[in-house]
Amino acid sequence: MDSNVQLVKNILKYTFGLVPIVAGLDKFTNILTNWSQYISEGFAGMLPFEPSTFIMIVGVIEIVAGILVLTKTKFGAYVVSAWLTVIALTLIFSWSYVDVAVRDLVMAIAAFCLAKLWENNYSKANN
Repeated sequence: MDSNVQLVKNILKYTFGLVPIVAGLDKFTNILTNWSQYISEGFAGMLPFEPSTFIMIVGVIEIVAGILVLTKTKFGAYVVSAWLTVIALTLIFSWSYVDVAVRDLVMAIAAFCLAKLWENNYSKANN
């Protein structure tokens, strides 16, 4: 059983470490998708700079979040979980890309589970 738990922790760790890094890097290249399409017109109008600049800032945040998961897994997993929840709520409130919002909420739950698994491991080691 412990080896299965360790396997799940490692799969989640590398998933939530590498995927945000790749997505963050793609914010600078738009190879996977045109990320600006996910910004609502209303939100874009409130930005003090171009939407593409905002997307690059998001990219940097995602890269940092992925690195945190790889280096400080519990903390990084909580950061990724919160970040994905914010993205999902933004999409839900604008009622655009609701399918993506649902997917991001599911990923946020999985990232939260990773943090709890890591927390559980830490508390067992200190008892």
